Amino acid sequence: MKKTIVSAALGALALGVAFSSPAAAADVTACLITKTDTNPFFVKMKEGAEAKAKELGVTLKAYAGKIDGDSESQVAAIETCIADGAKGILITASDTKGIVPSVQKARDAGLLVIALDTPLEPLDAADMTFATDNLLAGELIGKWAAATLGDGAKDARIAFLNLTPSQPSVDVLRNQGFMKGFGIDVKDITKIGDEDDPRIVGHDVTNGNEEGGRTAMENLLQKDPSINVVHTINEPAAAGAYEALKAVGKEKDVLIVSVDGGCPGVQNVIDGVIGATSQQYPLMMASLGIEAIKKFADTGEKPKATEGKDFFDTGVALVTDKPAAGVESIDTKTGKDKCWG
Repeated sequence: MKKTIVSAALGALALGVAFSSPAAAADVTACLITKTDTNPFFVKMKEGAEAKAKELGVTLKAYAGKIDGDSESQVAAIETCIADGAKGILITASDTKGIVPSVQKARDAGLLVIALDTPLEPLDAADMTFATDNLLAGELIGKWAAATLGDGAKDARIAFLNLTPSQPSVDVLRNQGFMKGFGIDVKDITKIGDEDDPRIVGHDVTNGNEEGGRTAMENLLQKDPSINVVHTINEPAAAGAYEALKAVGKEKDVLIVSVDGGCPGVQNVIDGVIGATSQQYPLMMASLGIEAIKKFADTGEKPKATEGKDFFDTGVALVTDKPAAGVESIDTKTGKDKCWG
């Protein structure tokens, strides 16, 4: 993880934004548009943006959808940011394809648009993406689950608790990454649901929250009560899945894996609710995003991708207290030191 943090720091310096002067940005306005304002991931993202904006003298305006999947509110927020004369927008898009015309309108108006966490479709619809390598995040928990099950992996019964029916890019990347890590033929890696591996019980959507996770888990248990592995889009969905399993006395029989690395999620790893989670760093995403907007306002320069990738990689680490051979991980003590929410 030290290497990850150092790499991210060097990346920030490469952007040329790490030591910007607050005075030069006094009249700069930036917008942060998140999927919701309740998920701890986005709460921490907002905190990171606010802190960096205050440091650099940037005026920050924050907007959010009512629920994960509320693209209309995000479209309206972009319109407001354009009208307000903002210099840049940081956005975690609910509809990664549908939002593109609005993003293009902002770019045509001269705004820098940076996708945070969730890449747009196509990726270059935004000026840059600051994100976890979500495919790798999924692959890490898939490898860990397969290694933990050992010979039992060949007979696993797997449930997938995804995000929304629109299959935003973050949903696809984590889902397909898990499958790759677990040893499932993903067919078309850009799409969920075309696989024919008999170990897959099915997919359901959660809207990224606990209630949705519980309902999705209940639905899939009705389909197959023998489920013993659950991949969840995020930790709130994982917590809901656990409650559904507990209600039918199966919580000790099922391996749950997830992605986020929030403090509640890491605690759930400690408590045995989640076996392993891939930790990402939303505060860093937002902080670097504000720096990039400030730099763009001052010089017109746009941020560059991490070498060898088509986005700016803000790091990921597998968190578990049950390490598996061949899968790099950190323990929950380290995860607690780096968690959010």
